[in-house]
Amino acid sequence: MAESHMRRLCATLMDAVTDKDPQVQEQICSALCALGEAQPEETLRACEEYLRQHEKLAHPYRAMILKAMEAVVRSHISKLDKDMAGAIILLASSEMTKAKDLVPDWQQAASSVLVAVGTRFINAVMEELLNRFQPGLLPHHFIVQTLASLAASNVFGMVPFLTSILSTMLPMLPMAKQDAMRVVFCSALRHFSESILEYLADLDQAPDPTVRKDAFSSHIFSAHDVLFNHWLQSREAKLRLAVVEALGPMSHLLPNERLEEQLPRLIPGVLALYKKHAETFHVSKSLGQILEAAVSVGSRTLEVQLDALLAALHAQICVPVESSSPLVVRNQKEVLRCYTVLACFAPDRLLAFLLPKLDTSNERIRVGSLQVLRHVINSAAAQMEIRKLFILSSMRLPLLDTNNKVKRAVVQVISAMAHHGYLEQPGGQAMMEYIVQQCALPPELQPERQGPGGEDLPADSVRAISISTLYLISTTVDRMSDVLWPYLLEFLTPVRFTGALTPLCRSLAHLALKRQEAGADAFLIQYEASVKLPSPYAITSRLLVVSSDPYVGDCRGVASLRLLHVLHHHIHPLLGPRWETTVPQLVQHLDEHTEETLSRKEWEEKLLMFLRDTLAVVSDNTWVCQLSLEMCKQLPCYNGAPQEKNFLYKCIGTALGAASSKEVVRKQLQGLLETVRYQEEAEREGLACCFGICAISHLDDVLAQLEDFVRSDVFRKSVGILSIFKDRSENEVEKVKSALILCYGHVAVQAPRELVLARVEADILRNMFQYFNTKVLGIKVETKDPALKLCLVQSICMVCQAICGSMQAGAFHFARKAELVAHMTEFIRAEPPDSLRTPLRKKAMTACTLLVSLEPPLEEQMQADVTHCCLQSVMALLPEPDREDASDREALYLDTLHALEDLLTSLLHRNMTPQGLQIMVEHLSPWIKSPRGHERERALRVSACLLRYFLEHLHVSALVPFHNLGLLVGLFSPRCADLRPATRQEAVGCVYSLLYLQLGYEGFARDYRDDVAEQLLALKDSLMHPNLTVLFHTCHSIAQIIGKRLPPDQLISLLLTMFEGLGDPDKNCSRAATVMINCLLKERGAVLLEKVPEIVSVLRSKLQETQEEHILKAAQHSVYLLASWHRAAVVSSLLGSPLPFDSYTCTLWRALAVDPSLTTQVLGLLLEKMSRDVPFKESRAFLLSSAPDRVATLLPLAATCALYEVLSAPASGAAVLELYPELFVALLLRISCTVGVQLPRNLQAKERRSSGAPPVVRNLDPCSSAVDTLQAMLLRGGSEDVVRHLELEGGWELLRTSEGHEEGVTRLARAMAKHAGPRLPLVMKALISTQSSAYEIQRVTSTAFLAELLSSNVVNDLMLLETLLDNLAVRQKDMCASVRRLVLRGLANLASGSPDKVRTHGPQLLTTLIGGLDDVDDLHSLVALEAMVGLARLLDLVEPWDLRSVLLHTAIRIRPFFDSEKVEFRRASICLFGHLNKACHGDCEDVFLEQTVSALGPLLLHLRDPQATVVGACRFALRMCGPNLAREELTAAFEKHLQDGRSLHFGEFLNTTCKHLMHHFPDLLGRLVSTNLFYFKSSWENVRAAAPMFMGFLVLHADRELRHQVDLEQLIAALQLLLKDPAPTVRMKAAETLGRLVKFA
Repeated sequence: MAESHMRRLCATLMDAVTDKDPQVQEQICSALCALGEAQPEETLRACEEYLRQHEKLAHPYRAMILKAMEAVVRSHISKLDKDMAGAIILLASSEMTKAKDLVPDWQQAASSVLVAVGTRFINAVMEELLNRFQPGLLPHHFIVQTLASLAASNVFGMVPFLTSILSTMLPMLPMAKQDAMRVVFCSALRHFSESILEYLADLDQAPDPTVRKDAFSSHIFSAHDVLFNHWLQSREAKLRLAVVEALGPMSHLLPNERLEEQLPRLIPGVLALYKKHAETFHVSKSLGQILEAAVSVGSRTLEVQLDALLAALHAQICVPVESSSPLVVRNQKEVLRCYTVLACFAPDRLLAFLLPKLDTSNERIRVGSLQVLRHVINSAAAQMEIRKLFILSSMRLPLLDTNNKVKRAVVQVISAMAHHGYLEQPGGQAMMEYIVQQCALPPELQPERQGPGGEDLPADSVRAISISTLYLISTTVDRMSDVLWPYLLEFLTPVRFTGALTPLCRSLAHLALKRQEAGADAFLIQYEASVKLPSPYAITSRLLVVSSDPYVGDCRGVASLRLLHVLHHHIHPLLGPRWETTVPQLVQHLDEHTEETLSRKEWEEKLLMFLRDTLAVVSDNTWVCQLSLEMCKQLPCYNGAPQEKNFLYKCIGTALGAASSKEVVRKQLQGLLETVRYQEEAEREGLACCFGICAISHLDDVLAQLEDFVRSDVFRKSVGILSIFKDRSENEVEKVKSALILCYGHVAVQAPRELVLARVEADILRNMFQYFNTKVLGIKVETKDPALKLCLVQSICMVCQAICGSMQAGAFHFARKAELVAHMTEFIRAEPPDSLRTPLRKKAMTACTLLVSLEPPLEEQMQADVTHCCLQSVMALLPEPDREDASDREALYLDTLHALEDLLTSLLHRNMTPQGLQIMVEHLSPWIKSPRGHERERALRVSACLLRYFLEHLHVSALVPFHNLGLLVGLFSPRCADLRPATRQEAVGCVYSLLYLQLGYEGFARDYRDDVAEQLLALKDSLMHPNLTVLFHTCHSIAQIIGKRLPPDQLISLLLTMFEGLGDPDKNCSRAATVMINCLLKERGAVLLEKVPEIVSVLRSKLQETQEEHILKAAQHSVYLLASWHRAAVVSSLLGSPLPFDSYTCTLWRALAVDPSLTTQVLGLLLEKMSRDVPFKESRAFLLSSAPDRVATLLPLAATCALYEVLSAPASGAAVLELYPELFVALLLRISCTVGVQLPRNLQAKERRSSGAPPVVRNLDPCSSAVDTLQAMLLRGGSEDVVRHLELEGGWELLRTSEGHEEGVTRLARAMAKHAGPRLPLVMKALISTQSSAYEIQRVTSTAFLAELLSSNVVNDLMLLETLLDNLAVRQKDMCASVRRLVLRGLANLASGSPDKVRTHGPQLLTTLIGGLDDVDDLHSLVALEAMVGLARLLDLVEPWDLRSVLLHTAIRIRPFFDSEKVEFRRASICLFGHLNKACHGDCEDVFLEQTVSALGPLLLHLRDPQATVVGACRFALRMCGPNLAREELTAAFEKHLQDGRSLHFGEFLNTTCKHLMHHFPDLLGRLVSTNLFYFKSSWENVRAAAPMFMGFLVLHADRELRHQVDLEQLIAALQLLLKDPAPTVRMKAAETLGRLVKFA
């Protein structure tokens, strides 16, 4: 019986093997293999019988079954008995040879079965194969291939058969006419030969150690003759390749003399194949084997073939290597292997052929030749030893090649030479120089990487490989140490090797340290041995200068400093101890920074300090002079590196400053002046720095040298009128003058202060202006060169700094001060007014700032001119558009603005009085009021700076009034609402400073902090808020602060200034003025009684001037505030106004809310008007329309809109509080009965006409207007939190829509309970009275509101619970299903609102909710759904006794919902079932336990439900079921895998669960299998797939003794049907389960 089930399982799977889905087919094969794992012989027998009985089964499916058989055989070959093996052999042999034509997949599968069996039953397999391998008859293709595969897989088993096989095969070879047959014969011969060679190589382990090569030689030779002489000539490429693959290993088995005979024909024959095949890997591999065989027998005929061999192999090595073609790469490796054989055989012939190839200009030939040369150097080192010089000499031309591929190949050859001692020979240094040249290639000049082939490689790849080669040679090849040291030092100073400095320094440092360890003699540098070695001065200068730009060239700064440190003994013997501390500190500084964070100025200063320290340690004038001379010599080397050259000038100045020889100093300064390239700005700056640094020690000499140069012929030739067109251009002359002027500036600022003052006007300034103003024919001509101007301004700044820094600055009378200020002013005026391109105006203003601080003071008119000129020059600049250099332009602008601020503060400092401040503000006033935002922002920034300065330096000697405070505050305060946030910030800063200035003038100390004024700082953040409401609220707060601190006499001037601000071009500032005016009127109106007529007059004039809405409103409010001191009348009744209300009507409505008593009367009247008429009328727009349209009636609509306007006024709050319940209920019911209601047609048309214009203040939609009014009512009634809460939850939008209205009411009730609890009793009373409303929607709304109240404990606190429950009980009989559903929801809400009351009302609640399960409307009604949800909430809270009686009924009633098509019902029923189980924890009756057990199957399967909410409910229900099952392992598994939020591996979990179920509940197997069978028909694919998987795991873990619970026939039949399911995943799981049923078979 078991055998029949096993056969049935196998047959079922094999019947399904024709499935079209590849994954299903794979799973079926896996299932067959699983059956084979359990019962290999039965499975193999079933497969064998199936294939015999189903002869017509298509070959692809037969192949799949054979593959499964192969897998089973390979896994259980040791368990296979002889009979079964025989049957399989016969079947496989039959399958393999059944079709005479080639069917590769099928026949290969059969062949693989034979090969698998042959690993153990080789004799039986061979017997069968040899029966089909008869002499005289051409065998089947796969018979031969199987023999070949057996030879490869079972060498020791097959080799003993090979003699007879070869004997039989040889006569067959001529019979093979088809290329495919010949190919398989070649493959067999190759495998046979390789097997024989492997057998002979492992003869000591072979079963027959007497086997010799001679036993096969004759057969192999005969086969070789056929293959080479006949088949190799075939036109079929595949056959030729098969032949050549076989010839390689066969050549090792040929008799020696036969091989020697064949070589003259064999090698040319193989070489000829290179021309016939694109893929030549197999040809090269075979050729290598033939060459090895020939060399091993000492062939003498090989020499004759060498030329042809070398030429053919060279052509192969020159083929470009493509990374996408691994065969080409492998071919080159085989070709190089051939070269290795030939290099050992005939090295001279090889080099004679190869080295001339290096002289060719063809890239591929040269690269290929270099590649072979490198390989030969490495692989045939012994043979090449005596030929090193010859090889080195042949590299002359390749070293000159500029092709990057050639360069890289040359570098690789040089690397190989270094490892084998070539570079120690004459000519080796040229190789090293080549490496250094490649290291110096500039990375920025690399060409882009191109496609494969003959294209050039990036230069960076050459540079990178050269750098790594240099470092490896110097650090890992010990024998190269003597070659490289000190030879590499020669490359430090030449400019062309600059790019290689980093690798050079690293290698030299390593070599130096290594030789230092070896001893002093080894470390010593013999400078006399080589004239090319740089001197210590040259090395010091070079390494120090390149360190100034430390991160270029792979961080050459660190490398240079470390080399300098290592070479300290060679630089100067005294430097060692000092550099031990200073150099590591410099290196550490570089390590702590990056190129972005390093300050170049700070770094250069550190290097100059290092140089000064070094010079001080050496303290040798001769050494210092020699160093400075070397530095001067190196200046031309840095013509292409301006920053480094600039630093070198500084180094020269530092060295000359340390020199004691005045003659040397003068001579070198003269040389610098004569050789400097004046056209380069960096060189002019560098020269000036050099002179300035030198002047620290040699001021007189420096000044004298400058004057000598001016008197010299060099300079005279430059400036003479007749020589302008002869020697130098006019532009060149200007550059020379610029440099000289700059030199004087640096000399002034660097030289000792006590020496400079005496020379400033007499020498320094005189010479500077002499160079600046040129006299032509006696007429003074001012230059137009901007660079010369810039140098003059910069130098004047430095002169002023020198004067200011002197101890005698206060007593110094600067006679030329006014003249210099006038010059600077002219420079500033000459700059373009709308753009900022150069730092000239910034530096000119800086110079003015410094000049202003010097004595004597400037005249008032000149101060005004300077102020006006500088403001005009900076304020009017246009904002820069976005460009690449935007950041540089922005930095220049900020520097210029800072310079302006400094200048104005220095002018203000001269007149620190309110009048002086007023003068400055008057200059700034046009810019503060400018219509252009960028000008206002700049002006406010400068104003804030001036006010801060004035406040910080305020000294009040007597109590005097700050008479212009009101004017200034009125000017700045409206700017707190400027369109630009930065302007706002500056404006509030100005007001803050002004208030403290007022306090200062009132006598308060400077450090006094006023609490009111300090509040301004807290408001700064609010000014950044983009919301205008927040912004103007902040302005209001600012006005309050101003009002508290402004003296009464200043108030009218402030208000009048602000009234002028109402017409500000910036609308924000205009609005801010209105806000501040109204605030001041409200706060300080009592003191303005006498000024009211004047203020009203101004307001009227402003209303006539502008029609701006905000000014209109502000003016009306201002009048109201002024009139609030008198009891006056505003009369209105505006219901007759046409809808929608215009803005003036709305304003009047809101004005009615001023008086609380009037407001109460208006609200009552409007409520009565709103409820008097019906809310809508029904009409049909078209005669054939299905439902009538609801159209709003006008009177309630107008009353609603009016209510909104009245309630919008803040003053209506008291009246709202009085009528709160009536307003709330009336508006809520108004909302409910206007959902979906349309406007009358005349209003719709009117609203459409006015949609493009702005007179309508708000939406006229009936429902929206009611919602807005309710919002306004709640806000005015103190329920802002309700409004905010509902806003956050989106409740207001829900109230407006038919679909979301009920949810909106629910959220409103929740918000009221949370934030307006004390209002609920009266609100509830008013709502209960509406339960008999004729409008169903109103009953639904009121029920939804009351039901939601039960979710809050507030109803219990207010003792409203009983009343609510009684009211809901009455509504349970309502005709509307929605009302009944909401009643159930309300009862369930008791669980969250008053859980302690649930037990009291438990029976009533359970009865009502369980009754809801049987609601008569519909089997799947929403009432039943609400009942299930409600029961789930209440179960944990009711009395267990009350629950026990309904537990079973409820469980049975909800079970049909588990498989409902509606996701909500599945989720709710499963969740409720979980709660039922939770309620039974610790006391689960057997009857209910039965329900739990029966639900396990559906719950587990619904874990694969397509809806995530259902899956979550199943997780919960299963966790709750666990404790009732009373099995700890099962409970723990549920808790571990089914936690919420944790990802579930369903297969793993189901496997674990089935394991525990079968262990603890074995009797459930039958019921669970039946449940799964039911779900085989589920409409959800994942559930259908889970059911067979569930069943498979059950079978996997069930004991075999339980098989009686399972109807295996029924199960197999069901799974058989499932194998035809349209979903591939289902079919896969069915096949997998079939494989597991082997346990019960």
